[in-house]
Amino acid sequence: MIFSAFSPLLRNAGLANLTRDALLRMDPETAHGATITALRMGLAPQQEHADPPELATTLCGIELKNPIGMAAGFDKNAEVPRPLALMGFGMVEIGTVTPRPQSGNGKPRLFRVGAAEGVINRMGFNNEGHEAAFARLKGLRVPAALGVNIGANKDSEDFVADYVLGVNRFADLADYLTVNISSPNTPGLRNLQTDEALRRLLGEVLAARAKAKTRVPVLLKIAPDLDEAGMDAIARVILETDLDGLIVSNTTISRDPVAGLENADETGGLSGRPLFALSTQRLAQMRQRVGALPIVGVGGIHSPQSALAKLEAGANTIQLYSALVFGGLDLLDRIKRGLVAGVRSAGKKKIAELVGTRTAEWSSGRAE
Repeated sequence: MIFSAFSPLLRNAGLANLTRDALLRMDPETAHGATITALRMGLAPQQEHADPPELATTLCGIELKNPIGMAAGFDKNAEVPRPLALMGFGMVEIGTVTPRPQSGNGKPRLFRVGAAEGVINRMGFNNEGHEAAFARLKGLRVPAALGVNIGANKDSEDFVADYVLGVNRFADLADYLTVNISSPNTPGLRNLQTDEALRRLLGEVLAARAKAKTRVPVLLKIAPDLDEAGMDAIARVILETDLDGLIVSNTTISRDPVAGLENADETGGLSGRPLFALSTQRLAQMRQRVGALPIVGVGGIHSPQSALAKLEAGANTIQLYSALVFGGLDLLDRIKRGLVAGVRSAGKKKIAELVGTRTAEWSSGRAE
C-alpha cells in the first residue's frame, strides 16, 4: 500500500506533521488516501480534554459537544468516522454515497490552488456504494453526531429514486441525513434545486423518512452559485415542508477569486479559502429567507476568525474540510480556542448566542 512508506514518519512525528509537510508534496488524491489510511491505523491525535461548556450546542435537536464538523467528501466510504470523532469533531458527515458503487470521473480530478489555499475537484461522487458504507456503520459507536450525505448515481434514470433509496438505507443508522443536490460534478444534479424538481424530491424523500423507525433529521445541501430568484424558490419550497435544515454551501463553479492562478482553469468545484466570502454571503441571505430553520455553514473556513464569522452570519454549526489541507489537523483545536474566546469577549455564555448577530452585514456584502 502506498502509505506504508510513511508509517515510520507518522509514528515518530504524528499525522499533523505529515499533513503539513509530506502530504503537500504528494499528488492531492494520493495524499488524501494516505490520510484516510493513517486515520484507519489509529495514527491521528485524539482529543485529551473535554470541550469547554461554551461550545456545547444543538442542531435539529441533536446535542453536540461543539459546533465543528468534518464536511462530506473527506470520508466518502465511512472508513474513519470514529477516529474523526475522537479527534474532537462535534459532527462527522460521511459520503457522498450513491446506491451503486461508481468510480467517478477520470484522473487527475483533484487540484490544489496553493497560492489561494483553494482546492478544485471534479471527483464525481466516487464511492463504494450504499452497502459498503452501511456495513461499516452498522453497530459502530461514533462519539459525535453522525451524518450520512446521500447522492445519485451519474447514470441513474431517476435521481429522486436514488435519494429515496438513501433514506431507506441509512435513516435508522444516521443522526442526520444530507440530501446533496449541489455538486457541480454530476451532470444535471443541480437542476434538482429548481422549484418543481425540488418539490418532488423533498416530497418523496420526506415521505420515505416518515416510514423509518425513527424520525431522522433531513438537511438539504445547496450551491453557492444560486441567484436571488433561485434562493427565493428554494426558501419557498422548503418552508412548505418539514425539512429540518440546510447546509450552505457546496463548492462553486466561479473562478473569480482565483483567476490567473495555477490550476484555476481546471473544471470542477472550487472550495477552500477562496469560497469563504461567497458561501458566507449566501448563508446569510438564506438565513434571512428561512427564519429559524437550522443551517450548517460550510465553505472556506480557514481560521478561528472565519469560523466565528460563519456563525455570526447565521450558521448554527459549521463544517471544515479543505482548510485542513493547508492548515493542518491542529486547525480544529485553534478554531475551538478562538470560538471560546469570541463567546467570552462578547460577554456570552454559549456559542449559540452569537448565531446570526451579523446576518444583515454578511447578506449585504458589508461584512469583512
